Amino acid sequence: MPDQQFSNYEQFFAFYLREHSDPRNRWMHTAGTVLGMGIAAAAIIMGHPWYALLWPVVGYSFAWTGHFLLEGNKPATFGHPFWSFISDFRMLGLMFTGRLTARMERDAKAAVR
Repeated sequence: MPDQQFSNYEQFFAFYLREHSDPRNRWMHTAGTVLGMGIAAAAIIMGHPWYALLWPVVGYSFAWTGHFLLEGNKPATFGHPFWSFISDFRMLGLMFTGRLTARMERDAKAAVR
């Protein structure tokens, strides 16, 4: 299946959220992002900046496991790496502020129209 094309980032983000409909997958992304960023920060603080390069291995291993084993879809990173990367942080921000459910419901209603 070819990668989807989007007119703008907001269209992509609505798609991105649909691809993360399973809460377990979202928590896998959270774990990977937090652990990956923690590894990067610790490596820099401890004076071993090369170890900071492990962050994508940790972060993406959690995220891709969530997609392949829990969600059963292909990670958006494969077709849209930059938008996917920033969307991880945007999704986590919505999760941590309690606004993710409302956003996903709004997008679902807009898709029905």
